[in-house]
Amino acid sequence: MITTLFSVEGMACEHCVRAITQAVEAQPGVSSVKVDLSAKAVTVQHDPSVLPTEALRAAIEEAGYEVVG
Repeated sequence: MITTLFSVEGMACEHCVRAITQAVEAQPGVSSVKVDLSAKAVTVQHDPSVLPTEALRAAIEEAGYEVVG
């Protein structure tokens, strides 16, 4: 498992937290996800052999948010 941190723009409320959490948790290989609204950050623990970082980025963006880092 590795931990990947994303800076995400467009998050404003608890609905955003739920949407991102659900989108990321639905991906295979994810063991945990933490969304921090105030820091505009999403931290994900995942197995990179099952789920590469770019697939996580795509899942967040498909949920309607912009990954900036």
